[in-house]
Amino acid sequence: MTGTLLNVVTILAGSALGILIGSRFSANIQQSVVTGLGLVTLVLGVQNAAQSGNILVPLLSLVIGTILGELLDVDGKLKAFGAWLQARFAADPSEAGGAQAARARFINGFVTASLVFGIGPLAVLGPIQNGIDAADIRLLAIKSTLDFFAAIAFAASLGVGVAFSALPIFVIQGGFALIGMLLAGSAGAALGAESPLIRELTASGGLILIGLALVLLEVKQPRVANMLPALIVAPFIVLGASLLGVTLYP
Repeated sequence: MTGTLLNVVTILAGSALGILIGSRFSANIQQSVVTGLGLVTLVLGVQNAAQSGNILVPLLSLVIGTILGELLDVDGKLKAFGAWLQARFAADPSEAGGAQAARARFINGFVTASLVFGIGPLAVLGPIQNGIDAADIRLLAIKSTLDFFAAIAFAASLGVGVAFSALPIFVIQGGFALIGMLLAGSAGAALGAESPLIRELTASGGLILIGLALVLLEVKQPRVANMLPALIVAPFIVLGASLLGVTLYP
């Protein structure tokens, strides 16, 4: 868990610095920064999606996962949690006239940062590797560095909600670290970056990031969080195909 704790600290530190810098930016600068972040998120999503060895796997994962997400209303629950956090910890009584806008900005920052920091191969492989070997934080050290600078940029434009994304990141990566502890040994070695399971999970996450990029670029407003169950569906499709003897990579 040491790598995950490092990641949480860097997100909080980057967010604090971003909030300090962001207060000096005009609305036009903040909007332009968000657009730039959207473009970077789009490229990252495309790169991750391209790692699939069979595009049908992330396609099915996204369709099935989105249906499950809509039924469970994951997006609504995540936003409601963000609204609760804002009301409980970040509400400013002096903002009576702009309370609604402040809440929307907080939720946007919280949800956006949670998705960006929580999706991707490093967010999965890093904590699993750290769980298998408590002294190995190499991947999470790299992710922490990237997240630090990303948190600065996000917080400068989206505000304090970005800092609170450290909470779901701690839970998500902590969960993967526990999985790594359970897999310590020969089973853990099978979960390398080139394993079909990780590749298709990464590709499914890439498609979700592309959806998030559309939000940041104000092209469309999909309920991106409702796509998150695809990250669970993808490994099951790969495992199911293996058990049934179906060849995913002809």
